[in-house]
Amino acid sequence: MAESTSVDPRAQNGHTEYHQPRPRKPTKIDLLKPQLSDEALKNGFLKGTVSGTSSGRSTPIPENAPPSVKASSSARRQIRAQQRQRMFPTIEYVDRVSHFDPTSDYRDFRGFFVLFWIGLAIMVITTMLRNLKEHGYPLFIRQWELFTEKVWELAICDGAMVATTAWSLALHKVYTSVNGYLRWSRLGMAIQSVFQAIWLVFWVTYPFIRDWSWTAQVFFTLHLLAIFMKMHSYAFYNGHLSETLRRLNDLDNPATASKRAAYRYPNGRTRLQEIPQSPSHPESQEHSPKEDIRQLREDLAFELASPLGRVSYPENLTLSNYVDFIFCPTLCYELEYPRTAKIRWMELFYKALAVFGCIFLMTIISEEFILPVLDESSVRLQASSGVSDFALILAETIGRMLFPFMLTFLLVFLVIFEYVLGAFAEITRFADRQFYADWWNSCDWLEFSREWNKPVHHFFRRHVYSASRGHMSRPVATVITFLISALAHELVMGCITRKFRGYGFIAMMLQMPIVMVQRSKWVRGRTLLNNVLFWCSMILGLSMICALYVLV
Repeated sequence: MAESTSVDPRAQNGHTEYHQPRPRKPTKIDLLKPQLSDEALKNGFLKGTVSGTSSGRSTPIPENAPPSVKASSSARRQIRAQQRQRMFPTIEYVDRVSHFDPTSDYRDFRGFFVLFWIGLAIMVITTMLRNLKEHGYPLFIRQWELFTEKVWELAICDGAMVATTAWSLALHKVYTSVNGYLRWSRLGMAIQSVFQAIWLVFWVTYPFIRDWSWTAQVFFTLHLLAIFMKMHSYAFYNGHLSETLRRLNDLDNPATASKRAAYRYPNGRTRLQEIPQSPSHPESQEHSPKEDIRQLREDLAFELASPLGRVSYPENLTLSNYVDFIFCPTLCYELEYPRTAKIRWMELFYKALAVFGCIFLMTIISEEFILPVLDESSVRLQASSGVSDFALILAETIGRMLFPFMLTFLLVFLVIFEYVLGAFAEITRFADRQFYADWWNSCDWLEFSREWNKPVHHFFRRHVYSASRGHMSRPVATVITFLISALAHELVMGCITRKFRGYGFIAMMLQMPIVMVQRSKWVRGRTLLNNVLFWCSMILGLSMICALYVLV
């Protein structure tokens, strides 16, 4: 929380592909130190760099300095010596800005993060005291039975759901070993797609058939969607590598092998009419046939190697590699990932403890500030006599749930992206732990979707948007990406409320015209206004969606 989560490439050992948080200047207490103003710098009082022995308040004067500069330096030293001789302390005033000033570079607000937890602790303590006074016991949790209902069935089904995805590994063993119709580019992709569709439909409908509680169903559905994205990424990336390996092997006999350049999947800025080619083999350059084959062979071999250069396809097609990917906190498959040196067991313990703490806090908030409001509003809506009365009750309900849902949203964010993913990163020694960026500074929903859930954003960018860009324009690919994301959100809301009303789907799709308005010439560039609009729409949207699904 102390630094921005945005990154800049930094050269390390001659390479720039490594990223690290952008440094902030000055940091921590440095802002509290007095500094010379720009006017003083222009007047010639600062003519060099501060030496290692300097106190930082003055700059050593060179021997060949003009007499006027020496006189000014001597006068300053005399004034500082006189300050120490004053009987009453003197305050030193310099040109500085406050910590919250828009021009300030100060970013260490960890104290507010601590205050956030202290505020939640005060809320829990006062709630326990009130329950103790009114009911005779500190906690009144009606949802406890929902947490424990069919918990063993949930655990077994969740394990079975994850285990059945291993069929993707077995299928890829077949795709790699055969040369007929079962290769990936022929029937392999179709077989994998049919398997994924059947797998998804079965596990989505199973909790409805077994009549699970909404708590068990929402956990299972969220885990189901994450595992589905992992399985898709594993299957389709390895399918791409299997065809790449076949082309590389075919080049052993150049007379019959295809000479076309290696296909480069389009990125976000590639136009539809542009033909993607190998990045190291531009179409405009002319080469001899032998040079073309050599370059193509190098491009294909490079594609089969991992980014870290220690594993190549098909060496990764092992059960241990697949299990490792399932536990890694990422949705996009790679042959290998950067790892930390060791597991920090105390950090793992703290994150696991924080997971249960956040769940406890969310339970208290829902029991004390959300469920009573919904129960009361449900009775009042049944007794309402007209449209105006119905709308007034619904608006009041939304208003009373604004603050509780804001707290719940923040706790959901922390428990998933900071603690659950952080715990699995510790278990697997997964080194890249930037699961989110500074989404709280977002100015529109498109920026929020990129920064608040980076694993899902990377998946949609790689396997939905980039995969669609080879066949359609950028706006159409963007709409398809939002459409799939909206369907996933509607599925989650349907599992929670057992109602498929389409409110979540409509809210997600409305983000696109809202983004267009926020990026218009009348609103674009107004950072503070756009951030306020983002937060207002976020808080209001969460409360409104809940009220509509539960009460309407």
